[in-house]
Amino acid sequence: LGIFLLLCLFPRRSRRSVPQTLPHNADFAFSLYKKLSTHPEAKGKNIFFSPLSISMALSMLALGAKGNTHSQIFSTLGYSTLTPDQVNEGYEHLFHMLGHSQEAMQLEAGSALAVHEGFKPVDKFLKDAQHFYEGEAFTVDYSKPEVAVQEINKYIAKKTKDMITDMVKTLDPQTVMMLINYIYFRGKLEDPFEVSLTHEFDFYVNENTKVTVDMMERTDQFDFYHMEELEKQISRDHFKNWEEKLFVTLFKISAFISLQETLQEMGMVEAFSGAADFSGLIFNSHFCILIFSQVLHQAVLKVNEEGTEADAALIVELRLLSGWLSEIMVLNRPFLVFILDSSTRSILFMGKVNNPTE
Repeated sequence: LGIFLLLCLFPRRSRRSVPQTLPHNADFAFSLYKKLSTHPEAKGKNIFFSPLSISMALSMLALGAKGNTHSQIFSTLGYSTLTPDQVNEGYEHLFHMLGHSQEAMQLEAGSALAVHEGFKPVDKFLKDAQHFYEGEAFTVDYSKPEVAVQEINKYIAKKTKDMITDMVKTLDPQTVMMLINYIYFRGKLEDPFEVSLTHEFDFYVNENTKVTVDMMERTDQFDFYHMEELEKQISRDHFKNWEEKLFVTLFKISAFISLQETLQEMGMVEAFSGAADFSGLIFNSHFCILIFSQVLHQAVLKVNEEGTEADAALIVELRLLSGWLSEIMVLNRPFLVFILDSSTRSILFMGKVNNPTE
């Protein structure tokens, strides 16, 4: 048996004009996936993340970035040919398009700024974050890290329907602001699997390891692809003709990723250093240097006979560096998984399942 690709799409919705950022978001998604999948620590591990959540959060932070810091953020996200207005208006449009739940689908996305008590970001940054990225703001006392951790985790749990409950473990007392982005998706299959047909089956993680999983079964016609070759060349062009829906393995996976190193490798260097220029976000930027200290992302995917539930949250921690504080086809090998929005072609979630029991 070969190694196969698992593809999953949202229920179809009417197509409307799409934001200019979407092709660039797709390119960033695959660039990030290739970086994550080739990291030595990722070998044999599940990979799952929301590229749209990451793009949204970093684009929102770019509102306050200037100079080379801004250029590096835009370059990493693939926005070099776009103006800031095009990017911001694109996300305003995208939030509007995504914010419509239907009977068979629930989709929620949003952002927040957890700001340290007494720290006042530039008014224009706060207004633009709210206008373009639906970014609400609330205050947190980071000088009491344990209390701040509880408050932020409580906020994330509420927005992700308790699928992500304990994302933040510790906080630097020097933190002055944390950006939170979340995407929640729950969709029912148009043609659910029969629960009575679900049975235990062997899943081959690799040549030497197999695990027992609950396997869903359906008689139908499906396209499939050998993954090893596809994974090397995968890009947004591959999605043009992918219209099949197929879920086979019953599973739940969760992935936690620290993105600092990966984003720096992709070109976003200044934001993590003393050269960072966030003068559009903070007053007195000549005396107080604001830098990224952590970029953490967690995503959860749950698939059963009725449908799919997926959630993602991203946090960017900012602190002051100075100054102030019909044939039988069995998918029993590692596979790729995508959740797309058919109206915007947004890649909301993507990843690779090496072991569905982890």
